[in-house]
Amino acid sequence: MKRISIEVLTEGERLDAFLAAQLPDMSRSAVQKLIDDGFVTMGGQKLKKNRRVSAGETYEVLLPEPEPAETAAEDIPLDIVYEDKDVIVVNKPKGMVVHPAPGHSGGTLVNALLHHCGDSLSGIGGEKRPGIVHRIDKDTSGLIIAAKNDKTHRALAAQLKDHSLSRVYEALVTGNIRADSGTVDAPIGRHPVERKKMAVTSKNSKPAVTHYEVLSRLAGVTHLRCRLETGRTHQIRVHMASIGHPVLGDTVYGRKKPEPGLEGQCLHARELSFTHPGTGERITLSCDLPEYFLRLLKKYGAE
Repeated sequence: MKRISIEVLTEGERLDAFLAAQLPDMSRSAVQKLIDDGFVTMGGQKLKKNRRVSAGETYEVLLPEPEPAETAAEDIPLDIVYEDKDVIVVNKPKGMVVHPAPGHSGGTLVNALLHHCGDSLSGIGGEKRPGIVHRIDKDTSGLIIAAKNDKTHRALAAQLKDHSLSRVYEALVTGNIRADSGTVDAPIGRHPVERKKMAVTSKNSKPAVTHYEVLSRLAGVTHLRCRLETGRTHQIRVHMASIGHPVLGDTVYGRKKPEPGLEGQCLHARELSFTHPGTGERITLSCDLPEYFLRLLKKYGAE
């Protein structure tokens, strides 16, 4: 077992929910089992999972030692934008799944990172695997960051939670957005009927904020720059659909008919900014628009 200390900076959250946010590779049920088994203590005292945390408290957590991942390492080329001993940032291509899942056991970003990183991997959650800090959809391209050790993983997860890990996307959305800029501030939760979808809803939802600005207006589409203030599942796709301008090619939240020559939505994670957990340096990274995006811009009249 490995012992770590986690300090509380917020107030009033349930212990299991707080720890699940600090240990992003562990499910909430796995965290609850740790607490129930007595592996989470404060001052040597066992705790209950429904305890409300207070700022200034420090919890001691015993984690199982990482075991070899069952996921196979695969020699898949990676477009690496930044890498050091703590973090790696990759420009993920459209069509690549981030994590293995039913129907996608291989060919994922995790398979590629296992091969590339070797023994330098985050082990949070008791499994030796790259510490994927945030996710982007299969058919969304662009920048994604992974941690190579547990300390870095926890620090980046904290930045994701307090919004200091900044992510900027570019998208083509259907229709002409009149305002030059705007903000969609609407909570997102599971769709009440179609459980695989997300929706703007007040029931069992979380706050979600997307800021956007118009880069250009083309023939029937608008080229947007979107900055995430929060990071909910499918956030940009759901928010743009909610204001009547779904992302071009998004057959889940927009038009059911696919965009000719495009697999999925036209959405690209173009910029990523974070404070390096090891050096304290603010790092801002960007990548070019991919070929499919440029092709669509030209198709709709961009110079």
